[in-house]
Amino acid sequence: MNTINLQDTFLNNVRKEKISITVFLNNGFKLIGTVTGFDNYVILIQTDKGQQLVYKHAITSIMPFKYVKLHSAEE
Repeated sequence: MNTINLQDTFLNNVRKEKISITVFLNNGFKLIGTVTGFDNYVILIQTDKGQQLVYKHAITSIMPFKYVKLHSAEE
């Protein structure tokens, strides 16, 4: 059985394709930028003000500026 980790797939695709995203935080702030890296706990976002290292537990949602493909055609 082939399982997909949607979170990692989504983040990796927006990173590779340099798709801009809006990140909504628990405190009401939002960040707009591109993902330059991520791990199990944080996402590194490049914004117009520089790099932001954001802990995943501080994020409520992520909205991409365009469609993000989450699976390949053969799946």
